[in-house]
Amino acid sequence: MAHRILVVDDDPHIRDVISFALEKAGMTIETARDGGEALTQFQHHPPDMIILDVGMPDTDGLAVCREIRKSSNVPILFLSARDDEIDRIVGLEIGGDDYVTKPFSPREIVARVNIILRRAAAIAAAHDETPLSHGALTLRPLQHAAEFHGHPLDLTAIEFAILKAFLCRGNIVFSRDQIMTAAYGANINVSDRTIDSHVRNIRAKLARVGCDNVIETVHAVGFRLGPCTVDA
Repeated sequence: MAHRILVVDDDPHIRDVISFALEKAGMTIETARDGGEALTQFQHHPPDMIILDVGMPDTDGLAVCREIRKSSNVPILFLSARDDEIDRIVGLEIGGDDYVTKPFSPREIVARVNIILRRAAAIAAAHDETPLSHGALTLRPLQHAAEFHGHPLDLTAIEFAILKAFLCRGNIVFSRDQIMTAAYGANINVSDRTIDSHVRNIRAKLARVGCDNVIETVHAVGFRLGPCTVDA
């Protein structure tokens, strides 16, 4: 069955360009002209993924993402006409899975969508139900569920993939390139700042449930899994 993608942008030309590229790649496309219409469509017929413009009038993309994240971890790819670091950080920290700046290549959009969808499918189709545990942190790949000391964690697909990589190889230090490959796949490049934003977001979510040592920074090298213990 073809993946259903909801494309949300107030610019009809951009909606048409993205829709054409994704339909050509075998996906089913629905569109929305603004944030309010996007939320209505999401509530009535949740898609497999959302491509969401940040800078829309009235209800902007960030507000739409915040509302959706109250009830769903559906993958969200942000689009923005601005390349400000703060926009990328905010988008990722509130639950976005990826971020593309306009103008963009339709081929890049298709590639990023495919990477995110393949990762989600791999998680859903996982046959290993054995939980991954370290300290008080537990991940259940089959259910795409995570918890710390009994507290459920609301992780995006990329955040889950990063933590899973750390737990699978808890004794090594990961470079930013290795984290990028674990989260996005081998053919997608993102900036070091994007990886840092994901790590910062994971730390913040764990800190809210009492863990301040989930990921440690190794100066000039990268990151490693911390002890994942409960704060004293």
